[in-house]
Amino acid sequence: MPHLHVLRVFVGEDAEGRPVGGNPLGVFLDGAEVPAGERQATARDLGFSETVFVDDAERGEVRIFTPAVELPFAGHPLVGTAWLLREVGREPQMLRPPPGEVPVRFADGMTYVSGRPEWSPRFAHVQLGSPGEVEALDGPPEGYGAVGVWAWEDEAAGRMRVRVFVPELGVAEDEATGSHAVRLAAHLGRELVIRQGVGSVIYAEPGADGMVEIGGKVVPDDEREYGGKP
Repeated sequence: MPHLHVLRVFVGEDAEGRPVGGNPLGVFLDGAEVPAGERQATARDLGFSETVFVDDAERGEVRIFTPAVELPFAGHPLVGTAWLLREVGREPQMLRPPPGEVPVRFADGMTYVSGRPEWSPRFAHVQLGSPGEVEALDGPPEGYGAVGVWAWEDEAAGRMRVRVFVPELGVAEDEATGSHAVRLAAHLGRELVIRQGVGSVIYAEPGADGMVEIGGKVVPDDEREYGGKP
């Protein structure tokens, strides 16, 4: 029976330093236990915004599925998988989703990965005048599909409030979206601290090589045998 790890990725902290937010993620470290033809149904059954199947832990070869489609690249699944591999004694320097090599690093309790903006799904970027306007939304702005809506909290410090809506991927609103952070940091050309969802925090920084590094904290939520019937 496949063994499932459930994590929360891009976790923030409340005023007392307790973890809050974070995007739930399912990871099968032995992806071969879930046949390729059953992975989409498994991701749909689990219902996380993404589920990762690790096909080769030594080489870092992974596949990523939302409840609706397979993604070539996604931020929080790669950050979470890198963290988990380190936790089980297989610390990676590189992950290998289908588009190419994703460098990994660990520092100060954070996990970071780097990716190219063009690997990420396309998002529209909609800037509003204040964080309160972002908070007041009850869904994506009219006429938009995959969209990140944001406002500065502190422009000089690069701090922003963000909400991301991706209904066509089976995710009405995402708690923390690393691939959008990659796109947004490249779009704005600067280092960002992104507050998304109920308390998630993503750090993003463009590099001179055209890649964008994103990172944050990861915590474990659950570990169990998966007995679903896709």
